[in-house]
Amino acid sequence: MLIYMIRHGQTDWNAEGRMQGQKDIGLNEVGRQQASENGRKLAQILGDSAGDFDFVSSPLGRTRDTMERLRAAMDLDPTQYRMDDRLKELSFGDWEGSTLPELARVSPERVAERARQKWGFIPPGDDAESYEILSWRIGAWLKSVEMPTVCVSHGGVIRSCFRLIGDVGEDEACEMNIPQDRILKIDRDQKRIGWI
Repeated sequence: MLIYMIRHGQTDWNAEGRMQGQKDIGLNEVGRQQASENGRKLAQILGDSAGDFDFVSSPLGRTRDTMERLRAAMDLDPTQYRMDDRLKELSFGDWEGSTLPELARVSPERVAERARQKWGFIPPGDDAESYEILSWRIGAWLKSVEMPTVCVSHGGVIRSCFRLIGDVGEDEACEMNIPQDRILKIDRDQKRIGWI
């Protein structure tokens, strides 16, 4: 089962190093260009088989905008995709909108705790999640995929895929670079994952 996964394009909060989580921050100009360029690349990869793929996005605005620009660049109807709530980014709770240096000034002990065990760390806030909790959602989504799929989602979601499909260690999954200008190819059944 093939899945092509794309991280949403850059936002101003990405550029500033702010924890974005589930805050609905829009793409900036760089992000809009990344989305369109990923669409052109994907059109070359899929060719005439694009119609055989299910297109699914996180419901957050930056992923929907990315999906619509990607589909437009593929000469497909930008609106013909579905959304899945499980593909949302993990929630950073009360930390959303802050940078780590800002948080380190007001809550150094919690930032140090996060640095020691990032995968299992839950930030403060009622709706906050850890990467481990996120991976439960993403594992359920991966099992539900029934046809070749193009997915637009988030950095944390892709980290979870590397952990679940690629058997990447927790520490490595937390620290790996997740580019916004590349396409990730996942073969779920063969347990292969890598950037193309």
